[in-house]
Amino acid sequence: MSLNKILTTHVGSLPRSPAVVDFLLKRENGEGYDKAAFWHTMAEAVDGLVARQVAIGLDIPSDGETSKIGYATYIKDRLSGFGGDSPRQVAVDLQPYPDFRERMGVFAGKQSFKRQSCIGPIAVIERESLEQDLQNMQAACRHHGVTRAFLNAASPGVVSAFQPNDYYPTHTTYLEAVAAAMQEEYEAIVNAGFDLQVDCPDLAMARHTGFQTLTEAQFLERANQQVEVMNHALRNIPRERLRMHVCWGNYEGPHDHDIALEKVLPIVLKAKPSQILFEAANPRHAHEWTVWRDAQLPEDKILVPGLLTSTSNYVEHPELIAQRVLQFADIVGRDRVIAGTDCGFGTFAGIGKMDAEISWRKLESLVEGARRASQRLWGTAAA
Repeated sequence: MSLNKILTTHVGSLPRSPAVVDFLLKRENGEGYDKAAFWHTMAEAVDGLVARQVAIGLDIPSDGETSKIGYATYIKDRLSGFGGDSPRQVAVDLQPYPDFRERMGVFAGKQSFKRQSCIGPIAVIERESLEQDLQNMQAACRHHGVTRAFLNAASPGVVSAFQPNDYYPTHTTYLEAVAAAMQEEYEAIVNAGFDLQVDCPDLAMARHTGFQTLTEAQFLERANQQVEVMNHALRNIPRERLRMHVCWGNYEGPHDHDIALEKVLPIVLKAKPSQILFEAANPRHAHEWTVWRDAQLPEDKILVPGLLTSTSNYVEHPELIAQRVLQFADIVGRDRVIAGTDCGFGTFAGIGKMDAEISWRKLESLVEGARRASQRLWGTAAA
């Protein structure tokens, strides 16, 4: 942690260029493409994204998840055992509003990525994509003088929430197989010099999406199990090199069926990662800062609250961001807060209502808000 400022970061995905999206969709749809040109385009895009993050003052950048079609479905290209096409479960909060769903589909784009199922034994079968991602980010960090960065990977639980099990005898054995295969990716990211962010919306969002048929008690039992399995897969990585992201779904909608934070927080706090990234800015979860205030938080946990939304093209005022930083600094102290975002700005390639340039403007506001908060927390000379 910095000794004299509030650090800034984000959840991971950033707006992708049309050239990147075109390549990703070709690969996703099984169309022919030039592999060398694909990776050249990805490398250039990552370098540009890191340069822009550095230019606006973000302290802990990422590769923007550039080469991934989606944060939870990319694994089908790296692991065996997945196939077919699983029908999408409409989120519970959106089910009563078909007209709204249709309008949002027109505005944000239809979800065309593949939702496969587990239909066979899971194992690592493709390593080139991960190796290229690591090399591209290492090169970009060297080029732009970045000494601390992070890369994302799907948690075992979110893999199971997006790709249902049609092969293993139980959900537990399915989770364990996914975790055993993903462990290699987790450790490779850290060994390459990056912090690892495990994405865990399965601990909240999946209650009203992929696991909506479970009772609340069953869901909480499953979430607890998913954390235990994830912790085992992370056993060889120091907790201070780990981040986890928890959210209720990066989409505009009612969200009036989101499970309450206080119900899942005890499970979230059992997870090994020291840094917890979570929604704290959108209208459905901004009030939950009091849940963090009232919880018994382990001293090794660092809070990375979302201080701006990732589903609205409003640009939050830096003063609002500064106030939100101070709110969480009052809870855990100034040295245990990093300024973050609710979610990513490009969760699935080519889909979403966020304007690319406005997304960057929002991140500029995040940096300025953190600077203002730092001035108040450490004095004007500090920032």
